Amino acid sequence: MGKPISSNIVYRTVNVSAPDMSRDGKFLTFTKSWIDDQELEDRSQIEITSLEDGSIVRFTHGRKDSHPLFSHDDKYLGFLRADSNGKNQVWTIPMRGGEAVQATKLVGGVSDFSWSPTDYRIVIVSNVDPDELTTDDDPKKNPRVKVVNRIKYRHDVLGWRGDGHRQLFVADVITGDCSQITYGDFENYAPAWSPNGYEIAFISERSDDRDLFDYSQAYVVSSAGGNPEMRSSGLHTISTIAWSPNGNGLIVVGSDIEDGSASYQGWIYTMNPGEGPKKITDDSIKPVAGFPPQGPFTKIHWTASGVVYFLADSQGETFLCSISESGGEVNRIYGGDAQLTAMSLNEDNSLAAVVSISPESPGSIEVVKIPSGESKKITNYNRDYLAEHSLAKLEKFELERAGFRIQSRVMLPPNFDDSKKYPMILEIHGGPNGVFTDAFNPLHQVLANAGYVVLAVNPRGSSTYGSDFTMAVLNDWGGEDYLDLMQAVDEMIEKPYVDESRMGVHGYSYGGYMTSWIVGHTDRFQAAIVGAPCIDLSSMSGTSDIGISFGEKQWGGRRDVVFDELMKRSPITYAPNVDTPVLLLHGESDLRCPISQSEQYFVSLKRLGKEVEFVRFPDGAHGFRNSGHIKMREEYLNRVLNWYEKHLPK
Repeated sequence: MGKPISSNIVYRTVNVSAPDMSRDGKFLTFTKSWIDDQELEDRSQIEITSLEDGSIVRFTHGRKDSHPLFSHDDKYLGFLRADSNGKNQVWTIPMRGGEAVQATKLVGGVSDFSWSPTDYRIVIVSNVDPDELTTDDDPKKNPRVKVVNRIKYRHDVLGWRGDGHRQLFVADVITGDCSQITYGDFENYAPAWSPNGYEIAFISERSDDRDLFDYSQAYVVSSAGGNPEMRSSGLHTISTIAWSPNGNGLIVVGSDIEDGSASYQGWIYTMNPGEGPKKITDDSIKPVAGFPPQGPFTKIHWTASGVVYFLADSQGETFLCSISESGGEVNRIYGGDAQLTAMSLNEDNSLAAVVSISPESPGSIEVVKIPSGESKKITNYNRDYLAEHSLAKLEKFELERAGFRIQSRVMLPPNFDDSKKYPMILEIHGGPNGVFTDAFNPLHQVLANAGYVVLAVNPRGSSTYGSDFTMAVLNDWGGEDYLDLMQAVDEMIEKPYVDESRMGVHGYSYGGYMTSWIVGHTDRFQAAIVGAPCIDLSSMSGTSDIGISFGEKQWGGRRDVVFDELMKRSPITYAPNVDTPVLLLHGESDLRCPISQSEQYFVSLKRLGKEVEFVRFPDGAHGFRNSGHIKMREEYLNRVLNWYEKHLPK
């Protein structure tokens, strides 16, 4: 048996992302990311592998290079690298060798780009802020007020927005010419070139009520600029966009449900001239797409032979799929028992590169032959770490409750012995439209390796189980979703190896909401860990960056109209009922679930004489567990483990 996986896993594993295959299918480039344990910082660089001999070479040597893309003729590689001001810019390097050259010098930096299919132009997404400070501005000597005129003035991922918006630019990397092609009080992202290079499709939020709701549409603009034309009438949200092979139509992952989201449950639509959107996929799958407005935006390919290739989730698993442009049966070419997060195809669509994250591996790149589905692993950077350590074993079960089948995943400790009694942790995902998948989860591995059985439930509201299942949580937080979780717990305590007297519960974001809801409604758990929760839905609606656009959909309407219902659904209302020891974990810079939510809950519980501890993570945004300072990521895992070891003695 190997060594147990502990919190130091955050320093040891390597991640791969953003694969891009050369047109001829001979080379594959990707981003390799790891932690520099001397400087305690994230590092990433571009690597290239020859698919003929399997050799992998480092292609760039920057500190944080990312997002590699081949030019139309495979002669150049473009990628993102920070300039001297810390803003990402596009850099290019010849494939035959040479030094990297900075291709853009945009004040707002570059968050995304794409090569023209015909020449050496690139379309760029860059923030344009009329109040952008100069690089030599000293806020200590020259402090400035911030003026707010719209609700969406900040974003947990993008940071302070003010009056800034992402706009599209087109640049020629040879001549250096660069021009802005979109303008106005709109967000623009996910650009895609038409096959002839004359037009650019993109996603934008341009409805009159865009400050209130997250509606998005597909637009097309000339690559020289002009008035964009809207092409997705009839759809409410778009999360991925691409062109038809003849350049006349578009294909998108979208949703026609007003209160829905294409990111959580969308469908593939084709949009040809003179026709409305045509849905070609059904509810049995969820096409993998982006999360506007920040991305990344997963690729989709509409081929000249009339076949569409894409990634799709189904019941917590991902598949590389194909379907006819006219619709019909979805062909699952490859996948299952893993999560696939990115895809790139060669020019003749005979090979696909995917990033695969399985329960046994934090991630590798695999190349899949089409249509056979035969695969080959290209990277295996975590091989030595995994060989040295013990892995938890994944099992699944389903139960039927109130009209839905509820699926759960169970992580069993290494060297599991069903004749022994184990403490159990109920894990609750965020969202509420998140999902637990067949993928490597560091927290679950750490807990299982410490001797806990981990129960990860996908209650109603989770994605990848169809639209009705996903939408069932609207206006019902703490209702049927809570009962789904409790029935899954009931199923588990019937197992001879689960010790009902030693049960804990943990959740983050919406999972933090549900954890605090649980301890206000039952005392069956002996320890609770509440991560970045929503505690008071009324105050949450006015302080979260998505309190209006997200909250009003989820909670039933405007605060003044549904105030009584918000208080009924708020865990803080039930603080007097809490008898379970509670640990609160929250990032101090969280804009999604502001730290004031935990502050309120801590004071309420403390004033009532409850056992509660509050841990604040400096500079931590909502996603700091995955992308914050490495010491804080490690600290989160340690705090979780220590709380359970204190209250659930083995």
